[in-house]
Amino acid sequence: MKLKYFLFALTAVFAMASCKSQYETVLNSNDADLKFKTAFEYFDQEKYGKAAAVFESLSVLTDGTERDDTVRYYWGLSNYRFKDYYTAETNFDKFIESYPRSPFTSDARFLRIDCLYRSTLRYELDQTPTYKAINAISEYVLEYPENTHMQECRDMLLDLNGRLDLKAYESARLYYRMEDYLAARVALRNVLKDDSDNMYREDILYYIAMSSYNYAANSIPSKRRERYLTFIDDYYNFIGEMPDSRYRRELDNVYNKAQKALGRNVSESADHEMTERDFAKERRKLLREERKSKKN
Repeated sequence: MKLKYFLFALTAVFAMASCKSQYETVLNSNDADLKFKTAFEYFDQEKYGKAAAVFESLSVLTDGTERDDTVRYYWGLSNYRFKDYYTAETNFDKFIESYPRSPFTSDARFLRIDCLYRSTLRYELDQTPTYKAINAISEYVLEYPENTHMQECRDMLLDLNGRLDLKAYESARLYYRMEDYLAARVALRNVLKDDSDNMYREDILYYIAMSSYNYAANSIPSKRRERYLTFIDDYYNFIGEMPDSRYRRELDNVYNKAQKALGRNVSESADHEMTERDFAKERRKLLREERKSKKN
């Protein structure tokens, strides 16, 4: 019985060695036809790592021949399927430059930007690859407006821009979580200054208002009035733009607290619906009060 298992194991070892030897033999061979056939066999068997290696070694033999564009395209595609997106992007980039008229070029152009997209990082990490991908995708869309991947390009751009928006928002909100409310308000306002269309605009405006309120509430008595007035202005900015926001009820309650702190009588159930004229009138009133408080 032991001899039987030993012979079985020995056969398996030899079989593995034979397979490895076959792969290495093809890899080191100068027979272009053999390499070409074997590379596609590996590709069809979804052995993309081996296929990529054989296509790479084959490219030296087919350089300048009619097979060269096929070999180099499938070299890149093998790396792409193997999820080696960095190498695949390099392959496709060189391919596009070398074979602008190849029947594979159209696919190579899209696969290149898809590699760039797939090489991007989570929003918490360095976003340099994200900017590179956005630029490449945008150029592709402008240069090839009739391409068949337009929706995929839109989806990629939406995701990447959303990632940048989230990074900017979360980086600024970090100050709020650290309870540095003055820095939080400045950072959040700067986010909207740099990109007024940030997809987290509602959240940013909310945290701007909450930052100014918390900054006022935690200030020394002599500074509170001026800072509560700043919050009220932020509050009016928010409800003027987002009257039906999910944050509305919470901010209405905070507004009532600020008005009470300023010595004003405001009902807890007060209706804060205002027209643009009302907003302008109230802001002018706040500015007068603020200037008056500074003089005193």
